[in-house]
Amino acid sequence: MNGLAFVGGEGPDAELCVRLAGEADLTVAADSGLIHAENAGVRPDWIVGDMDSLDDISRLDKYPPNRVLRYPADKDFTDTELAINLLFEKGCDNITIAGGGGGRLDHILAIAALFEREHAPRRWLTAREEIVLVSNEFHHASKKSRIVSIFPLGNGPWKAQSSGLKWPLDTAAASTMWKRGFFGISNTAETGEFTLKVSAGNFLIVIIG
Repeated sequence: MNGLAFVGGEGPDAELCVRLAGEADLTVAADSGLIHAENAGVRPDWIVGDMDSLDDISRLDKYPPNRVLRYPADKDFTDTELAINLLFEKGCDNITIAGGGGGRLDHILAIAALFEREHAPRRWLTAREEIVLVSNEFHHASKKSRIVSIFPLGNGPWKAQSSGLKWPLDTAAASTMWKRGFFGISNTAETGEFTLKVSAGNFLIVIIG
């Protein structure tokens, strides 16, 4: 099942949000992610969080009370975690996060850390970036040049091959670079199209532009 989590922060435009919601079996808004969803004309199935970032608490009045899960501000999970956990509990195994761009660095790092977990989201879309967890093969097609950065996840080992990138990942030099703490920054998909094939480990791909 496909799940979509709207979270606070900079996110994709309304047209893309509507398309994502149409592809999702279940949508959850985390706190001020409800503003993002409603501004795109999307009515989420569930709303979770402490609601401390919601501009107007009366936004919740139009939703069934049993679909609004309110938590205290002092809690062990972020609102984004609550949304992701709920989607997994409801059977979603292919989860996209919409929002979370800009803002506090610790919040951005917290979302990025979710991709290290056993039950991880698969994609994260901000206003300018597409972030994808790749564990086998990933193909991206666009009509314009893109900046592509690549980060190994987990404990490794890591091995990957690419096509369509200015600096390919399958050369002898590149194959020795994947160690914990290493990364490939500001590569380029000059035609906008590239493929990454992973034969060992997981990678986080950041596509900008």
